[in-house]
Amino acid sequence: MNTASVPYQFNPSITQPAYLTRNRLLRSVAELAPSLQGKVLDFGCGAKPYQSLFTQAAQYIGVDYQNEGHSHENEHIDFFYDGKTLPFANGEYDAIFSSEVFEHVFNLDGIMKELNRVLKPGGSLLLTCPFAICEHEVPNDFARYSSFAIRHILEKNGFTVTRQFKTANAVETVFQLWINYIHQYITPFVAKIPVVRSVFRVTTYGILNLTAIALGALLPRGESLYLNNVVLAQKNGAAI
Repeated sequence: MNTASVPYQFNPSITQPAYLTRNRLLRSVAELAPSLQGKVLDFGCGAKPYQSLFTQAAQYIGVDYQNEGHSHENEHIDFFYDGKTLPFANGEYDAIFSSEVFEHVFNLDGIMKELNRVLKPGGSLLLTCPFAICEHEVPNDFARYSSFAIRHILEKNGFTVTRQFKTANAVETVFQLWINYIHQYITPFVAKIPVVRSVFRVTTYGILNLTAIALGALLPRGESLYLNNVVLAQKNGAAI
């Protein structure tokens, strides 16, 4: 799958602080996106960064929540919803994609019922959600879901999980959290020093990311500490 058309923010180089998180997510979405066909809804679409990966989509529609605390400038949203009810007919979509959105939804059970409603019987739902990550888009950051929790939520709301996996291993996750700390608390001070600021980011993040990959391949993986959940599910009921 060609990922060159994915925006740089979601397809960063190895010298960027979010490389491990974004790279693992991108590879996962790129692998599964072609399985979604027909009319596809991107729930919480933002700028639709992964749209180019959905090569089998006949239509790709984005919906998002109009939140006063979040700027939607330069985003590509086709419809807004009120946080409770999606503005679509029952069974309007063949597939739904949602990436890194569920942690920002306070009433997730209610939204899951809405996603089920607008999806055709037998339709696919592809979602990703974080497990180990710093608070972000505060104060609209409400939850983290384990692999067991996200499966339970899906099954409770009329979906059958057909594939589920985690991104990154424990070593990479620890390094990503350490890099996040450096980026948030150390880099701002170093950036004030003209002599080193131009090379600090490249050398520090690049070396740490490369070390994480190397050690992650050599040391025990560890399955209980990871960065993101990736789930492909199907709405219960026969396809129309």
